[in-house]
Amino acid sequence: MFNYHCLNPISPKGLDLFNTNYKATDDVNDAEAILVRSAKMHDMEPSEKLVAVARAGAGVNNIPLEKLAEKGIVVFNTPGANANGVKELVFAGMLLASRDIIGGYEWTMENKDDADIAKDMEKAKKQFAGTEIAGKKLGIIGLGAIGVRVANAATHLGMEVYGFDPYISVNAAWNLSRSVKHINAVEDIYRECDFITIHVPLLDSTKEMINRDAIEKMKKGVVILNFARDLLVDEKAVLDGIAAGKIKKYVSDFPNPVTAGKEGVITLPHLGASTEEAEDNCAVMAVQQVMDFMENGNIKNSVNYPNCDLGICQTAGRVAIHHKNTKGVIAKYTTVMGDAGINIADMNNKTKGDWAYALLDLDAPITEEAIKKLEEIEEVVKVRVIK
Repeated sequence: MFNYHCLNPISPKGLDLFNTNYKATDDVNDAEAILVRSAKMHDMEPSEKLVAVARAGAGVNNIPLEKLAEKGIVVFNTPGANANGVKELVFAGMLLASRDIIGGYEWTMENKDDADIAKDMEKAKKQFAGTEIAGKKLGIIGLGAIGVRVANAATHLGMEVYGFDPYISVNAAWNLSRSVKHINAVEDIYRECDFITIHVPLLDSTKEMINRDAIEKMKKGVVILNFARDLLVDEKAVLDGIAAGKIKKYVSDFPNPVTAGKEGVITLPHLGASTEEAEDNCAVMAVQQVMDFMENGNIKNSVNYPNCDLGICQTAGRVAIHHKNTKGVIAKYTTVMGDAGINIADMNNKTKGDWAYALLDLDAPITEEAIKKLEEIEEVVKVRVIK
């Protein structure tokens, strides 16, 4: 029996996938797995029972990844599950920035009691005239699950699309339309594009990547869209760019005191993944990943440990070993198995940054003595018996 705890409301479409081997608990310290959306976990002290955290969404800046990795706790996310919802909102943002839809709506509300509104609107609508997005150049920084969808859809709307991602995955490259121009230097996007949308994770290397220097390289009248993370943009520099007439609009899904209500800024209350479909998809993926990890030890879409998969165990035993990514560790734990007279029928060891993860399928169940010796290896942080 596995206990799980939800720090946020999670879609029933996901939770309903848990079978009778799983039980919801109100006590977070009694849970082997935690499911979370936006709740901040940095100040939480994980219990000894906790082995997995699943983020029903892509961003994990609310989770202390390294702290959990040090305790052998695997953190999952659900990349791509909310991609379509975010993609659609990006286009809504482009249209809101191109056509003064908000201004037109506000005029309608202000004049709703005017008996001559139909007549008066013919004069008023001139002030809300905008431009079409067809024929414009769209620059996409980051060609992951969301960026690829935005790029492909934009080509069908008649836009000239430029994509920048030096780390594009093979899968993303295969899914990218041939009409998208893959750019090797982000500065080319700054210089050429009428719209620039960002779809990269928030890292030390990407924080405030849209800054004063980047804005100076952009063309006059550019529209910047940020549906990834607010800290990717130096928003004070953006406000200066708006005041100087360099930036036409800044559209952000992350309102804060710097941007909310400011001239030239359209802020939305983090609606990118707020669709029924996206929440369902994220919950389903999160639960499936947790179940595969708890029952089989397999890791897919972890952000602090490597992906590792041995399928369903067909041997007498399976053990998972979380350890530091240093030389000689494999030799140490295989020696423990040999000394215990336990044959390793199959093995998969993967690394990611400072951390490594191994799955060992065994011809005999592992003994308590062997488990203890594995735990005594200096580089090992957790040993979990799967079978």
